[in-house]
Amino acid sequence: MTHPFVHLHKVGLTYAGADSGAGTAALEQCTLGVAKGEFVAVVGPSGCGKSSLMKLVTGLVPPSEGSIEVAGREVDGPLKIVGMAFQNPTLLPWRSTLANVMLPLEIVEPHRSRLRSDKAAYVAKAQRLLATVGLTGFDDKPPYQLSGGMQQRASLCRSLIHEPELLMLDEPFGALDAFTREELWAVLQDVWLQQRFTCILVTHDLREAVFLADRVLVMSNRPGRIVSDHTVPLPRPRTLATTFEKDFVDITQRLREEISLVRQGKSPVPVHEVAA
Repeated sequence: MTHPFVHLHKVGLTYAGADSGAGTAALEQCTLGVAKGEFVAVVGPSGCGKSSLMKLVTGLVPPSEGSIEVAGREVDGPLKIVGMAFQNPTLLPWRSTLANVMLPLEIVEPHRSRLRSDKAAYVAKAQRLLATVGLTGFDDKPPYQLSGGMQQRASLCRSLIHEPELLMLDEPFGALDAFTREELWAVLQDVWLQQRFTCILVTHDLREAVFLADRVLVMSNRPGRIVSDHTVPLPRPRTLATTFEKDFVDITQRLREEISLVRQGKSPVPVHEVAA
């Protein structure tokens, strides 16, 4: 990977301790590269620094050491080219579904400056996104009238409305039941196949990682670093039937075994070096 779209080089992050005490090292010597338009999933044991990685890439927190570049520029603050979705949809209860989806347009330039004059076009765009995820007819509904899965669909639309070059997903389906979660895997895959944005997904669900990603990165125990890098050679589009195929099961099982080793403080064998 000659010029990764997202590039972390020997990144460390230490959170300051209380009353000037010893801090907590979340990441150490963390190096990874993500190509433009690639879908990468990050997995690992709880507390390994996956969410800290998200904050670093988006510029919400600065690294304690190392360097981070996105789209060829060093990250020195919050990025405007990023869309984000989290485990909880965090929709504003006093706004309709459509108004929630359009919220980034009120904040991110150049959309903010154009919103008043081009509002009809932006509304139509938001409605098309809602239709893509199966929410036609729900644009005027408040969040409390939507199921959990429907709220997460709306949250996904909100993260994409301003056409981000990079989408960061932090356990976006973790709070949903298994059937809804698997349904939304297909929804997200369809949207990604249409738009081909760069995507980094943090998840504990190994099946989810293999279903959605081009590559799956495994992190060590805290302080986190990338200890293995797996290409997922399964053709797209993937379906739920894919999850029962031997290649899918084999990749998922290998990831499970590696994470088991990581939890024991051992390194996966063999270790696949990632691009420096």
